[in-house]
Amino acid sequence: MDLVTPGFGLVFWTAITFLILLFILKKFAWKPILGAVSSREESIKDALAAAEAARREMENLQADNERILQEARAEREAMLKEARDMKNKMIADAKEDAKLTADKMIAQAQEAIQSEKKAAIAELKGQVASLSLEIAEKVVKQELSNKGQQEKLVEDMLGKATLN
Repeated sequence: MDLVTPGFGLVFWTAITFLILLFILKKFAWKPILGAVSSREESIKDALAAAEAARREMENLQADNERILQEARAEREAMLKEARDMKNKMIADAKEDAKLTADKMIAQAQEAIQSEKKAAIAELKGQVASLSLEIAEKVVKQELSNKGQQEKLVEDMLGKATLN
């Protein structure tokens, strides 16, 4: 049983060695170890705080991005609506201009037709007048006393006369 129960000297020297080791550790190692642990603890706290701040900033940036995206969508919709309105207005203006031009051309064509018609009627009247004068001249040259012959001559001339 001597092996299981330590002797008084062993306990005494173990306690002295432990106290000396404790004193040396307290004197030289304890402060640097505690300083390193506390600085490590501070750096972990700072890292956690920085991570939290970064998370908050990311949330703010995400909210800003969402807002900017919504504004861009609204602006795009407004621009598309304005472009559609402008296109519709341009088409309506072009149709109106085309209608006005067509109406003008129709009016000019009708005026040209009327003037050609008037010129043709005037030319026809002139031909009729000259034919009438020719017939009258020939009738007068013939014997005016013979009435039957005069009527026959007028009928022959009217049959031979052609209108251009």
